[in-house]
Amino acid sequence: MIRLIIITDAWKPQVNGVVTTLGKTSETVRSLGHQVKVLNPSACKTIPCPTYPEIRLALNPKKYIAGEIESFSPTHIHIATEGPLGLTARRFCRRNNLSFTTSYHTQFPEYIRERFPVPLSWSYTFFRSFHSNAKRTMVGTPYQRKILEDRGFDNIVLWSRGVDTEIFKPGDKNFLPYERPVWIYVGRVAVEKNIEAFLNTELPGTKVIIGDGPALSELRTKYSETKFEGYKFGAELARYIGSGDVFVFPSLTDTFGVVMLEAMACGLPVAAFPVTGPRDVVRNGVTGCLDEDLKTAALAALKLDPRDCINQAREFTWEQATLQFINNLTPAHTVN
Repeated sequence: MIRLIIITDAWKPQVNGVVTTLGKTSETVRSLGHQVKVLNPSACKTIPCPTYPEIRLALNPKKYIAGEIESFSPTHIHIATEGPLGLTARRFCRRNNLSFTTSYHTQFPEYIRERFPVPLSWSYTFFRSFHSNAKRTMVGTPYQRKILEDRGFDNIVLWSRGVDTEIFKPGDKNFLPYERPVWIYVGRVAVEKNIEAFLNTELPGTKVIIGDGPALSELRTKYSETKFEGYKFGAELARYIGSGDVFVFPSLTDTFGVVMLEAMACGLPVAAFPVTGPRDVVRNGVTGCLDEDLKTAALAALKLDPRDCINQAREFTWEQATLQFINNLTPAHTVN
């Protein structure tokens, strides 16, 4: 049995792929008979993240991190994010000769550049340094591994994702009473998700945005014909997705995109750009279409067989992904 601590700056009530992945992984680790503790900002004083107030950043978490690691005495330590908690945990592990692994969930250099005029090389220097002392850094796809290796990152290993097919499954196409075809997007409504590439694409039928975020008010005003449904969760989210015809994933910066698996499990082919995430998750021409022109991808995806999407999604289970994660871990007390 392992005693695992996961440190993450991204946690509930945030709604994103990182929180989904870490939540499902920690649940599955426990179901496999291990112990796991998740250290997250809810136990700390926090401040809102600049330009993204729904994300809370921990203030001075040194005592919290040190106390929890010392009292839990973990056999394995995984630092999932590069925020205040992750930085503090990394510093604690280095000072106490504890080995740890990390994961690279988000292309933060590209996200930062969307908001501030910071050169990519500067941001990558910071993130490369952050992960340099990890025994292994886990990424979601082979293409993301190549990107980081080309940027000078070392010890990159794969950690895939899963989907709960008991929740995400084909549903009633009449659930959403909108003109067809219905084009679905699910995710944060924020500039880094490149949503306007979807909203500016001329398509027949109805566009539906499921999610919330800092750009929601602006986009709702600007694109009045689009249906903005807000956050949905679990079975309700699955009903919304299942009522669509094609799932449109316009992001250029996601490292995986768990929501694509959820859409496929509901029988929706994916339309996306040929970038990190989609190019490893989508079987082009079978379970989705990738094209530099999003309209071309969307119209082509509309012709695909939903059964192929469902079958592919069933190949991605959280148990398989979690076993891969566990095999990537390294004992905490083996620093040379």
